[in-house]
Amino acid sequence: MAVIKILPHPEYCPAGKEIEAPAGTSICEALLDNGVEIEHACDMSCACTTCHVVVREGFNSLNEMDEDEEDLLDRAWGLEPNSRLSCQAIVDHKDLVVEIPKYSINHAKEKH
Repeated sequence: MAVIKILPHPEYCPAGKEIEAPAGTSICEALLDNGVEIEHACDMSCACTTCHVVVREGFNSLNEMDEDEEDLLDRAWGLEPNSRLSCQAIVDHKDLVVEIPKYSINHAKEKH
């Protein structure tokens, strides 16, 4: 089991949260299973960027990115070197610190 620390996000996790996730689980699945309702418009099929996260600690313990994920990330709001699509980032046994960006591509279009 890995511990995932989610940094505070005003909508999804205002106080921040620590959750446990078994190895082999995607970050997105772990968040959803623990009450953090991160967007995932494509139902975790690697076809959008709404589940984009920035991995502040533990990035190198995640599975390697494939070309589809890399291409999609280019369209993510707030892209950083340690950005991943949470539906594609598979947890290992190492603890992680994850930040959900303030906006997703959907949020920016629909609410602003």
